Amino acid sequence: MCGIAGIFHTEGLKPVDPARVSRMLEVAAHRGPDGQGVWTAPGVGLGHLRLAIIDLAGSPQPMASTDGMAMLVFNGEIYNFRELRRELQAQGATFHTDGDSEVILAAYQRWGVGCLSRLNGMFAFALYDLRARTLLLARDRLGVKPLHMATLSDGSVIFGSELKQLLAHPSLRREVDPLAVEDYLAWGYVPDGRAIVTGVEKLPAGHYRLLRHDAPPSRPVQWWDVSFTDRERGSEADLGAHMLHHLREGVTSRMAADVPLGAFLSGGVDSSSVVALMAEASSDPVKTCSIGFDVGALDETAYAEKIARQFGTEHRARTVSADDFSLVDKLAGMFDEPFADASALPMFRVCELAREHVTVALSGDGADEAFAGYRRQVFQHREEQVRGLFPQALRGPLLGGLGALYPKMDWAPRPLRAKATLMSLARSGEEGYARALSVTPPELRDTLYTPDFRRLRGEYRAEQPFVDLMRNAPARSGLDRAQYADLKFYLPGDILTKVDRTSMAVSLEAREPLLDHRLIEFGARLPEKMRVRGKTGKWLMKDAMRRYLPDDILFRPKMGFVTPIAAWLRGPLAGEARAIAQGGTLARTGWFDSARINALAEAHISGRSDHSRLLWQLLMLERSLSRLG
Repeated sequence: MCGIAGIFHTEGLKPVDPARVSRMLEVAAHRGPDGQGVWTAPGVGLGHLRLAIIDLAGSPQPMASTDGMAMLVFNGEIYNFRELRRELQAQGATFHTDGDSEVILAAYQRWGVGCLSRLNGMFAFALYDLRARTLLLARDRLGVKPLHMATLSDGSVIFGSELKQLLAHPSLRREVDPLAVEDYLAWGYVPDGRAIVTGVEKLPAGHYRLLRHDAPPSRPVQWWDVSFTDRERGSEADLGAHMLHHLREGVTSRMAADVPLGAFLSGGVDSSSVVALMAEASSDPVKTCSIGFDVGALDETAYAEKIARQFGTEHRARTVSADDFSLVDKLAGMFDEPFADASALPMFRVCELAREHVTVALSGDGADEAFAGYRRQVFQHREEQVRGLFPQALRGPLLGGLGALYPKMDWAPRPLRAKATLMSLARSGEEGYARALSVTPPELRDTLYTPDFRRLRGEYRAEQPFVDLMRNAPARSGLDRAQYADLKFYLPGDILTKVDRTSMAVSLEAREPLLDHRLIEFGARLPEKMRVRGKTGKWLMKDAMRRYLPDDILFRPKMGFVTPIAAWLRGPLAGEARAIAQGGTLARTGWFDSARINALAEAHISGRSDHSRLLWQLLMLERSLSRLG
């Protein structure tokens, strides 16, 4: 696990100042405390920060190919590098190290860009071909590892693992992209393809770019996609056996390390499954860690301890205060752009705890997206069945009218809160799911914006790319389309961004065995009844893991990291909530209606309404814009 950075000139072979590349590395030193290197040639400069995991002494970067005609900087892990190494050796390749970086170089020289489909792992890399004078920038299938890019006015392309590395380049203008603000307020993060700074983009997951010195920067090319168009056949027992096989492969392949390795353990289905399969594969006790809260309703440590006892792990737990809001400024520094998933706070704390004992930690991320584990996916599945009974022309006016009349009762028991369901059913499945996933709906966003911002935003609406993604998905059903969108949009934009930044902030490598692409592709082929059965999502995975885990772990309601931001914004952060509209960076943009934001803040602080998610979004946006200057 490392950090990369670089500069590439698309208008000739102008020299690259190595000190400039070094500066881009220094601002992200947390990503690689074990080594730093810079290589330059006419028109190109590559930089690397190393967190040593495999071949601790033998794989420094930037790394040259055996013949010296290709140079690589690489962030991530290739889990099948030993198998690829043997295949390449059989075809005449020679190796001088025991790590995975040299295998990428040899694979590229053998198969060109086609090497990407042979790599099983998490990665973002830059590979310069000295013969062809091209630079290949590539990102793994699911977007576990990040890669930011920008094209400057002189035609040079700069790139780095984190946005702060690009901001260290003096030619990048620190202008805020208003469309990214619209995206952020809709989703709570800025999705792939854009960044908070105008002109910066994130290379989308499963894409590459091939740059040349004598041509304008190319557009990203998709090299991998997941298809929901086919269906696996077989009995429940057979499919369950296939599921377990893929789960085991995902876990065991990610247990290779020359440094201490452990796992996050929340006591939920996913992390418990990973720990169970690690314990099965390991002759030594698995090292596990969990974070608890001093508020009982938020604390899951009893479940984690139960799993730790069952599998005899070396378990460490730490209780933190639910009022751990002191991390707000630190989080803004980690993410560089606004990020409003409040579970980043406890995620950072568990990464801190893990790093005290291990250098690599396996997580349970990915199963909800792959196997329909989110409640919203189960609701979408059921709503799509209702949508199929009535044409849109009838549903829209009838259910939309009922929804408009139905009172909003957020305080009532769930069965009585029908307004959102009626309004969702009145829309298309894609529009309904976009609403289910979004944080701040368009009607509320529009009340926050000034006329100046609306002019800057133009016709763009954050939900439209998401709706288009679902409509164009390689899928059969509404559930397929929802899972596809979660895998391609939400997973890299929110979940994997959160894990990468919080883990790398403490120089910890996080690995996601449930995102093994073979497991993801298998999940996409499962019949719907193997994913959702009644009100239960992830059905086949839970059934397959019954031989390892008790039912009170497998079937208890999903909790996840919960942070009491509503209480914070009525208590210790009430002053921060009020300050958003009163002369801070956000107010000075002229893009937001200060009176409207102030009214929302006062309504929340008084307890009349709950606007905590929106206020938290605005607070994190304020912090992020303040850091941009």
